[in-house]
Amino acid sequence: MAVNYIGYHFKVEPKDIGTEILIAELGEKPFESFIETEEGFSAYIQKNLWTENVLDDIQLFENESFNISYTVEEIEQVNWNEEWEKNFEPIDVDGICHVRAPFHEKTDAKFDIVIEPKMSFGTGHHETTHMMIQHILENNFEGKKTLDMGCGTAILAILAEMKGAKPIDAIDIDNWCYLNSIENAERNNCSEISVYEGDASILPGKKYDVIIANINRNILLNDMPQYVDCLNDNGELYLSGFYEEDIEAIHQSCESKGLTFVKKHQRNNWVALKYVN
Repeated sequence: MAVNYIGYHFKVEPKDIGTEILIAELGEKPFESFIETEEGFSAYIQKNLWTENVLDDIQLFENESFNISYTVEEIEQVNWNEEWEKNFEPIDVDGICHVRAPFHEKTDAKFDIVIEPKMSFGTGHHETTHMMIQHILENNFEGKKTLDMGCGTAILAILAEMKGAKPIDAIDIDNWCYLNSIENAERNNCSEISVYEGDASILPGKKYDVIIANINRNILLNDMPQYVDCLNDNGELYLSGFYEEDIEAIHQSCESKGLTFVKKHQRNNWVALKYVN
């Protein structure tokens, strides 16, 4: 269905962390699609949901550590399928796992994941998702009860099931992510994934063999006690969503709770770490 949209095209400096924070703030409003660009990202809102003051309370604009500018345009009769076909490219992780949209042809990759690209973030393009996929590919998930915390599009939960994990809980605080994760689990014929809308406050009483958390530094540090409490003996914890300079803080938090560091993946300045209980 084609509808009219208002498009905001943001230039964000520094791009990565600024984009992450700004999208989180815009996610509280009726914006429904985000497309990453070289200088930042574009955000789209249906014209009938738009108001002139839609950006008035965005706190990041007041933060002097970031330089943000934007242009606005009205876009008539957007057909999102056509837009995504122009902007979304399949992702290849080590020749073993391919992440693609429904309009891409199936490949002969061992793990073929289909994600409806309603939003370009969480589809595997970001360095952190790519590295977490690498961790999952390298490790044994057969029969392991798994948590995908901050699941986004549920891409990591889907791969975990393909690797034999069961049962799997996928949790995200964002309603859009919750609904999209359900859709994507069904699209990939997953039967072991249960999706929940919420945060770490719903974890007490649960136990897992594997916890995957690709969120951000501050949330990870805040929620670390809940993760460790939920981790079975000899359990594995995979963390990403932060930079190389954040490793020391993450290490201190994990090691103070009895976890042992095992392995690091790094892409550009982003890292993904593995710990065992």
